[in-house]
Amino acid sequence: MSIAKIEVLETIIAAGLVAVIRAKNPEQALHIAEACTDGGVAALEITFTVPGASRVIEHLATNSTSGILLGAGTVLDPETARVAILAGAQFVVSPALNPETARLCNRYQVPYMPGAGTVGEVIAAMEWGADIVKVFPGEILGPEFVKAVKGPLPQANLMPTGGVNLENVGEWIHAGAVALGVGGNLTAGARSGDFASITRIARQFVDKIKEVRAR
Repeated sequence: MSIAKIEVLETIIAAGLVAVIRAKNPEQALHIAEACTDGGVAALEITFTVPGASRVIEHLATNSTSGILLGAGTVLDPETARVAILAGAQFVVSPALNPETARLCNRYQVPYMPGAGTVGEVIAAMEWGADIVKVFPGEILGPEFVKAVKGPLPQANLMPTGGVNLENVGEWIHAGAVALGVGGNLTAGARSGDFASITRIARQFVDKIKEVRAR
């Protein structure tokens, strides 16, 4: 489904949650995606560490009736970004800024969210057109990094990924994060086939974000 760039960004920020899906095979990725969707997640990031990631994105784009946003993660170069976009990805996420990937995404008006771990990297990402910058690795940088960056750069839209859990959702949001990327702390149940736990935890994340924002 074609959707304007501004609508993608508004949906992610309004929901405040992107589920980061890593899996050992396409089937597991699809089960995780379904469990996250059942839990009320509005945006899924299918990482390109998943074997056949583009096929997973294409399958979800073709068969999903939930209106969920589909993104591609761990995108390291423009070639992968183009494959992802042609498969149906509506946003692209990278662990670090790649200018050529930014250029391609800007060309097709697809939101590009590169990772950044310093103030300089955040500024560079914004200068290359990133409307949301992924704070990565979040478990090392912590909420205080977001708070510190928002001082000189209040206009920066930051989305921490890594180290985000139900206990620190409030810290991240109050520090100034516009959305949270959550992977292992949401999808760990997939390793044992406990997809019901993913749905349950997804609901808890969705509810927690709403609760914290309402304070």
